[in-house]
Amino acid sequence: MPELRINSKSSKDTIKLGRQLAKVVSPEFIICLFGDLGTGKTTLVKGIAEGLKLSASKVNSPSFVLMNIYEGRMPLYHFDLYRLEGTKSILEIGYDEFLYGKGVAVIEWAERAGKMIPEEYLKITLAHKTENERVIIIKGIGEKYRGIPGRIKQL
Repeated sequence: MPELRINSKSSKDTIKLGRQLAKVVSPEFIICLFGDLGTGKTTLVKGIAEGLKLSASKVNSPSFVLMNIYEGRMPLYHFDLYRLEGTKSILEIGYDEFLYGKGVAVIEWAERAGKMIPEEYLKITLAHKTENERVIIIKGIGEKYRGIPGRIKQL
């Protein structure tokens, strides 16, 4: 499957990429974010929010509540599984209902979902290149997402 590799030189670039991603999402769209602390996962979500006509200032890492819902052009379900200790917690909040709901679901620390990770999703891996620069790799997992990387413009 083809992947898109992007060099983000700043948080502004990462937000711009998020706005571009918002142009290709639709209801029941799932984005899984992978990367170490400080690689820009929440910054990318802020850009997606802006692209969905939401205020990026309202977007923060929902580390203590597992999920925040933001209403815009379509709902944005923002999961942060950093503090997840077993999948029971996400089942209790209706994880599946939000993944396949009326909005776009973005999951930070998706690797912590274990067996609960969806079969198909847009995989975005963020990694440090320098203090301010990031390498962002976008890959479609499953038929639904296979062509998505080719629809996203380079920065």
